[in-house]
Amino acid sequence: MQIASMHFKERAHDNMGNAQLQGNLQKIKGKFVAKRRASLFELDDVEATREAARAIRQRALDRLDVWLEIFERNAKARGATVLWAETPDEVNEHVLDIAKRHGVRKTIKSKSMVSEESALDRAIEAAGGQVVETDLGEYILQINDYEPPSHIIGPALHKSKEEVSDLFAKVHGTPRKTGIAELCLEARGVLRAHYLTAEMGISGGNFFVAETGSVVLVTNEGNATLTTTLPKVHIAISGIEKIVPTLEDVATLMRLLPRSATGQSISNYVDVLTGVKGEGEFNGAEHMYFILVDAGRSGVLAGELREALRCIRCGACMNHCPVYQNIGGHSYGWVYPGPIGSILTPAYIGIEKALDLPQASTLCNQCGVVCPVKIPLPDLLRKLREQQFEGHMRPWHERAGLRAWSWLASRPALYAMATRIGVRLLSWMGGRERLIHRLPLGSGWTDGRDMPAPAGKTFRELAALRKKSRGER
Repeated sequence: MQIASMHFKERAHDNMGNAQLQGNLQKIKGKFVAKRRASLFELDDVEATREAARAIRQRALDRLDVWLEIFERNAKARGATVLWAETPDEVNEHVLDIAKRHGVRKTIKSKSMVSEESALDRAIEAAGGQVVETDLGEYILQINDYEPPSHIIGPALHKSKEEVSDLFAKVHGTPRKTGIAELCLEARGVLRAHYLTAEMGISGGNFFVAETGSVVLVTNEGNATLTTTLPKVHIAISGIEKIVPTLEDVATLMRLLPRSATGQSISNYVDVLTGVKGEGEFNGAEHMYFILVDAGRSGVLAGELREALRCIRCGACMNHCPVYQNIGGHSYGWVYPGPIGSILTPAYIGIEKALDLPQASTLCNQCGVVCPVKIPLPDLLRKLREQQFEGHMRPWHERAGLRAWSWLASRPALYAMATRIGVRLLSWMGGRERLIHRLPLGSGWTDGRDMPAPAGKTFRELAALRKKSRGER
């Protein structure tokens, strides 16, 4: 996928002014929030389950090299081939080599975020092959000239039913349909022929299980089941961090993944695929390949952002993020949007290519509170901001302001005096409306909003007055 993270501010500004997109975002705002909350009540102890999930993912990361070797050994023992890709380009090279080796002309794909990193579909087509996305959201985006996904779970959540109706009528050459069920049936009819004629299926992997050499796929449409069992060749592609030690660990994580993602107790389909089709078996691939992708992950593992690799791609952080809810996923400019994307994107492609993403958060911690594996997202965003500050990547006036504040904050008496003067000045600027329309040195805040004027007294002064009114000492 083309990297556009350096244009975050411009893209976010354009999306805020896009009436169609804003209407679509309003329809999905809170869509999964209430469902998540309700489904978590089914668990006996939510926090204990989250802690168990955190421990599982951290245990895998702490000995990742060991678990990867165990996975490779067990996958090979069951007839699969395990390949390694250090870069996104190597992912494409492996896939094209496999396709050539098996005479593949048509490939069907289940949803895979890692393949978005390498623009795999484009690479297959450039080599003369045909590739068809089978996840409904990804299919919609593919036939719309490979529009990038805007959400980890729902790639096309930014589109309205009417937009999809127009797109299907144009691409399929059929009468325009308006019902959701009708549109789904139309897509099903188109995709069914591809399932039956494709020689190769490509999937991602929610989890790669070390003890069995299996890949676990979690879907609601059943497309992954058909993609991985009907063609003679199956390729499962995932990042090295997706390793999970045991199937028992998967069971624990599955108590949280669907609830955190869509608010479901369990997804409609959970496939555990192990090895090639055995003698006498009806379903399954004759040739199975795993491609384990680094693409910057080992560097993250060795650094101070390593906790971000615990992510199980549920999307809960963006579902609850007030920034994401108002600007949409495309503003972030690469594969992973929302709070987790604001960490993974600079970590994978370089912070210099995503300077604004660590700032794309209010640090309200909604994301950290709902993360099923307890990734401290605001803390990691602050670490990225510190890296930018120390590397002189932020504007000089911003760095100068922070240094001035730091100097003042380390001198309590001066800080108290300055805040007393500041709140009185800001109160005066608010006038009768009690609103500040323009803030000197802070126009970025007041160009698009009015700032409520403070009360004219500091917090300490207000607290002292309250205690005095109660007769407290």
